Amino acid sequence: QVRLAQSGGGLVQAGGSLRLSCAASGDIRSINAMGWYRQAPGKQRELVAVGTSDGSTNYGDSVKGRFSISRDSAKNTVYLQMISLKPEDTAVYYCYARCMSGGYSWGDYWGQGTQVTVSS
Repeated sequence: QVRLAQSGGGLVQAGGSLRLSCAASGDIRSINAMGWYRQAPGKQRELVAVGTSDGSTNYGDSVKGRFSISRDSAKNTVYLQMISLKPEDTAVYYCYARCMSGGYSWGDYWGQGTQVTVSS
């Protein structure tokens, strides 16, 4: 069993900053990718940022230059630093991880989601 525990988020004014954290725990043998997606009301879930074990990182077009993902591999934790927040960044943010569990099988795992609200 793999669990993703998220923290951070909340309410911030436009132009402000927030930091999200996500820690993976459980029966993990390896992590191939960790990152973040988000879903706004009435919209599909979209990529925010994902980093892979080979060092590559993908960002959604709408957050490039404003959001930054980092990872502490020793702690199986990923962070999302968000600056210059805009009202359109308002969404539920989900942590994502692709992990190999104890049974040597790969799977996609999701955090519980955390609300980020940016007021204008």
